Order: sequence, then C-alpha cells, then structure tokens
Amino acid sequence: MQFKLIDNYIKGFVRIEVEGYYIERFINNCMTKGIFLWGITRKRGTIIQAKININDFKQAVTIAKKHGCKIKIKRKSGVPFLIKRYKKRRLFFILLVVVFIVIFGISKFIWNIDITGNEKINGQEIIEIARENGLKVGTLKSSINVEEIINKIRLARNDLAWIGIEIKGTNAIIKVVEAEEKPEIVDENSFTNIVASKDGEITSISAQNGTILTPKGTQVKKGDVLIAGYMEGKYTDRYYVNSNGEVKAKVIYSGTEKISKKETKKQETGNINKKYAIKFNNFKINFYKKLSKFKNYDTIYESKKIKIFSNFYLPIEFIQYTNYEVEEVELTHTEDEAKELGKQAIEERLEKLIEGDIIDKTIEMIDNGTYYEVKMIYTSIENIGTKEEIKF
Repeated sequence: MQFKLIDNYIKGFVRIEVEGYYIERFINNCMTKGIFLWGITRKRGTIIQAKININDFKQAVTIAKKHGCKIKIKRKSGVPFLIKRYKKRRLFFILLVVVFIVIFGISKFIWNIDITGNEKINGQEIIEIARENGLKVGTLKSSINVEEIINKIRLARNDLAWIGIEIKGTNAIIKVVEAEEKPEIVDENSFTNIVASKDGEITSISAQNGTILTPKGTQVKKGDVLIAGYMEGKYTDRYYVNSNGEVKAKVIYSGTEKISKKETKKQETGNINKKYAIKFNNFKINFYKKLSKFKNYDTIYESKKIKIFSNFYLPIEFIQYTNYEVEEVELTHTEDEAKELGKQAIEERLEKLIEGDIIDKTIEMIDNGTYYEVKMIYTSIENIGTKEEIKF
C-alpha cells in the first residue's frame, strides 16, 4: 500500500469532490475498473471527497456522468504539479530529484530487522544466526537467499517449531513459532520401573502393577527404584510388567543467604543530563564534546530508527544518552531488615523448585559479626515417582 501511494505521488494525483445520489455505485464501478481511490471522506449524504491518480481522472469523470454524479478537482498534488509550480526554481527541482534518487537507492537495502512470535527464546540469538548467514542491516535485498537462511536457523536451533522471513520495504521480519517441550514418552508395551525423581521420605505408596520395594517411612535418593517393574507369586516365576502406581514423599528444600550488616549502595540524586548522537548506518556523529559532568552516574541508552512508513526504514538512527547522577550511601541493616531481605531472596529461588504442597516452613538467623546468615527450610509433599524403562 505504501509503495502504491509513493507511485501515485510520483505520477501525480488530485483531490476530487463527487456529488450525486448514486455515489456508492460510482465508488463500486471505480473499484471494478481498477481505479484506486483513497482518503475517502463523506461531507454530506450526497457528497464525498477522495484522492485519485491523475491518469485515472478522465475515466472517473466518465463513470461519474454515467451515474448522474458531478465531479470536480479540489486540489492537485504530486511531483508533476510540484515541478510545474517550481519550474523556475531549478535548485529546488534538482534537490527534489536527488531526494527521490536517494530514497529509491535506499529502498534496495535492508535497514531494520524485527523478530516476532518469540516469548522464551532470546530474539537477539536468532537475529545473530541470520546475520552470520547473510541477513543483516545494510544488505542488498536481491542478494538475500531467504530459504537458505531459514534452513540454517532451523539446523542451529531445535527449539523452533516453525520459522519464516518476510521482507517488507526495508524491513526484514523474522517470524517464529516456538516448539513446545514434549515429555519423554515411555512405550506402554515396554517394561518399566517407577523411580524417585527427588530425594525424600516416603509418606504413601501404592502400586497397581509392579512390586513395591520402598515402604512408607523409607528415605530414598533420586534414581532409587520405588516400584519394581516385575511381579512374582508363590506359584509363579518372576515376570516383567509396565509398572503403575503413585509415590508421595516428604521433600526438604533449604536455602541460605548472607546479608551484610553494612552495605554500600548507589542511590540516584535526582540530577540528570542528556546527550544526543545521530548514526548513519555505521557512522556516528556525537552532538557533545565531553562525557557527563557527573563524577558517578548510570547511563540509559535509547535509540530510535527513522522510518517513512511502517516498514520503510532509513539508515538513520537517533540516539539519546540519559545520565543519572548517583552517590554511594552506606546502609545499616537491622536484624529484622536482614531477615526480610534474606527471606525474599531465598523464597524467590526455592519456590521455583517446589512442585507440591508446602506443609512446613522455618527460618533461622545467625549473627556472624559482620553479616547475618539467613537460612530457610521448606517441607513439601510431592509425587516423586517417574517411569524409567528397564534395560536388560
């Protein structure tokens, strides 16, 4: 659509006003004849305004007369009318021609790369693989082998279910669909044991198929066989089965965090200053002579690529550096503050590991002189049985 509008601007277009009782028929007939109307607005029930290519105007007049509509030109726009208007201003005309030549040349290259569809995958990793295989900013579009790049990325990554690359204007859009992790499937016709997925103390165990080896109260280690994949009776020999059952255990998790009694931290003073730069592809011009006037500061980097339309990027990037002045302050933590800080840090780590119901949670504090040692112990009840194929 954007390129069609550019084409219309180059060839010239007019803003027209159409009046009549059969305007809808006029619009439909134009569409049937392949006449492109855009920017359509309705002034009243019987009057609309629209834009149309100058080359289609005569045909539109004929269609308007056919449906009893009046049509008139409200405004002329585009390159031919600009040239006519400024034909005595040669410098302006030359500059205009140069601008169009530059834009045409720029349109032949890729100036931006986007990635969509990724949630867990680091998009920059995919873009880096694409860059190594020929898809990078500044690359001539005609030299890009999209299928080859897609195949290279597929070979390099096993976490993608699908990948596609679409080139729009000067923008390359890498579209991905992440692969879902599939659990290991055990053949139901194979012989299996049920083994412990974690260390713990058995609280309950039941078997629908197989032989229980670890009764309630047994301490087990990860990998121990809990329900064996065989059965035997008083009058029968041992025979192997696909074991089935449930094993619940008390699992202990613990974590330790050291919190210094005195801590030096950076704190913003509220003073900031901003510096700017402009980048033309790989060439950067800084609009400042020296670094920040602050002795200690943190910098936030922001950049914005310039584009004419949604997918027509230019090789120009505006950069803003925001410097935040910071000062070092010494904090002294009380015992209660240290306990809370340690608790938050440990909980954040441990609760990602727990897969069952927490039945107990304890916290301990030890004063080690210059720091407090915070220790937390979680107890949970979890199903720790998992199937493992018997290897003979």
